[in-house]
Amino acid sequence: MSCTVIVGGQWGDEAKGKVAAYLALTEQPGVAVRAGLGPGAGHTVVLDGRTVKLRQVPSAVVSPGTRLLLGAGVLIRPQVLLEEIDTLKVHERVGVDYRATVIQPNHIERERADQVLTTTVRSTGSGHGPAQADRAMRSAVQAKDIPELRPYLVDVAAEVNAAVDEGTGVHVEGTNGFGLSVLYGTYPHTVAKDSTAATACADVGLGPLAVDDVVLVFRAFPTRVGGGPFPTEISPEEAQRMGIVEFGTVTGRPRRVGRFDPEQAREALRINRPSRVALTFLDYVDPDSRGLREEPLPAPAAEFIAHVEKELGRQIDLIGTGPDTHDMIDRRGRGPAQIGSRP
Repeated sequence: MSCTVIVGGQWGDEAKGKVAAYLALTEQPGVAVRAGLGPGAGHTVVLDGRTVKLRQVPSAVVSPGTRLLLGAGVLIRPQVLLEEIDTLKVHERVGVDYRATVIQPNHIERERADQVLTTTVRSTGSGHGPAQADRAMRSAVQAKDIPELRPYLVDVAAEVNAAVDEGTGVHVEGTNGFGLSVLYGTYPHTVAKDSTAATACADVGLGPLAVDDVVLVFRAFPTRVGGGPFPTEISPEEAQRMGIVEFGTVTGRPRRVGRFDPEQAREALRINRPSRVALTFLDYVDPDSRGLREEPLPAPAAEFIAHVEKELGRQIDLIGTGPDTHDMIDRRGRGPAQIGSRP
């Protein structure tokens, strides 16, 4: 069993949660650990008709035998986490690193009162920025200081490294997309920390040599919530004509829609250096591909995949064709000669 990191390559909403859930079901890792920022990033997982919206618990919750952890680098909002644990009935499966930073009510108040964050960045109002700032100033409250979290406190770094050493399988789930990285994204219209694969490893206490695979997820038509540059953005009217009308999982705000941007995707590839590439929402390119779980693809969908592969110089290994976790074409281990299309 390997150690796999799953991260997004655009501005979020790439269906990282769907890809993470699919990989958890097919690989059944012993441990899945959430990295990234905090509860402002929501993941939606659809499995056999049931929709689960997640803000703190890893998407591998769909794999019953997988241990669910939150790393030291993840911001914890106790109320959100405890409600998810109760709703999902995963009390015995969840562990929280005792060193994780806690989002407090004053962090949310400070974020919502900050004109730059609310007007320029158009943040989610989840308190991430002030919580990160307090951690940097060494004044933050940690998970170990919250009585309600004590039943779940563990040393996540010790658990994930033990799982790597024992070969039971580890999945690290990133949250925010690459374009929102405070280091490499469209600053200042970013989140409050880096969102690359390297930082995902640091968030959970893993060194680079522990990782076997990095899966970078793109979507056919990228979306963005909040302010910031979006070079390939199309009008809301055009997006509606194409049937692409989406809203943020956490904020409920309409998502801005754009066309696939090869230049931005190549930068994400360069800095994350993935071993696997996933592309989702192929059904937006061609509705006839919706729900397909094996090839050949309809010609328009196959042509789009071929175009993206040519632009990126990489084979697409996982293709999402619909909302369900199982709506996935898995091409891992297959050569280009086996990639076909149907008229």
